[in-house]
Amino acid sequence: MPLGRERMSQKTYVGGEWDFEVVKVSLSLCRKIGCSRIATAAFSFLERNGVMRKRDTFSSYHPLINFLYFALVLVFSMCFMHPAFLCISLAAAAAYNIYLKGRKGLRFAVVYMLPMMIMAAIVNPAFNHEGATIITYLPTGNPLTLESIMYGIAAAAMMAAVVMWFSCFNEVITTDKFVYLFGRIIPALSLVMSMTLRFVPKFRAQIKVVSEAQRCVGRDVSNGSVIQRARHGITILSIMITWSLENAIETADSMKSRGYGLPGRSAFSIYRFDSRDRSALIWLLFCGIYVISGWIAGGTYFRYYPTMKGVELSPFAISFMLVYLALCLTPVILNVKEDRKWQRLRSGT
Repeated sequence: MPLGRERMSQKTYVGGEWDFEVVKVSLSLCRKIGCSRIATAAFSFLERNGVMRKRDTFSSYHPLINFLYFALVLVFSMCFMHPAFLCISLAAAAAYNIYLKGRKGLRFAVVYMLPMMIMAAIVNPAFNHEGATIITYLPTGNPLTLESIMYGIAAAAMMAAVVMWFSCFNEVITTDKFVYLFGRIIPALSLVMSMTLRFVPKFRAQIKVVSEAQRCVGRDVSNGSVIQRARHGITILSIMITWSLENAIETADSMKSRGYGLPGRSAFSIYRFDSRDRSALIWLLFCGIYVISGWIAGGTYFRYYPTMKGVELSPFAISFMLVYLALCLTPVILNVKEDRKWQRLRSGT
């Protein structure tokens, strides 16, 4: 395929505003010549075969918009201990994670996050006995307080929300986006971070290849006695460590040979800051400044010790919660909007 056609096809199939406009124009032209059924069937075929599969619309925004969004929600999630803000952050993170990963995201939330939250909620009152509302006494003689239980639940919710936000961050902020954002500012650190972010998925893919190769020669961890299995596992681990070190050296040498980090070095980039990104930037700045102002003014205040007390539920406090909810749900709202647009285009309405 020629280079120009390859770039065009890549841009056409990237999720976002531009590819929907291409589909819209194509369907309109086909309807004018009386071939709407053929066009709809063709796009359905492409979608079923993964050529035009559903993608995250928010990921198609400029990397600066993606990074600013995650910076805001992560900082707010780690700093706000108000139950309402924690519930908003946790629900939005779970919704976006499930949208990005589907059943895998749902399984991650149920299998990993839910037990972790339960464990954190149980551990805190077992070791923290502060609080004025005593429910009962433990066998050790220490009091079990309502405040310690609620603080444990709040800490567990904050931990789960932050973990799921980072899971979404890893899906949206790819290594090329990270290098694009920080390659010129901190070239060495951005290279290390990009290698770190891609290490785990690459390691998992490579260990599957190595395990399959070892299984073919009868040296897998499922073959032989316990001692032989242990030896086979150590062999696979040794192979993976060697591969990791060699891959890191090759990546560093490749980047150095390309002049990475040198002053005045230019770099190719496919990212353009357009009007859609400007609108998103204005929206994120508005939400961030509004929530930060409420934070400074005490609109997000909540304490757990010695007694639970929070800011009075007034229109002033509710407005901060609503803006924070809108901020956290921004990617989900964009995705739902684009999904509905896609459904209208397919149905011809």
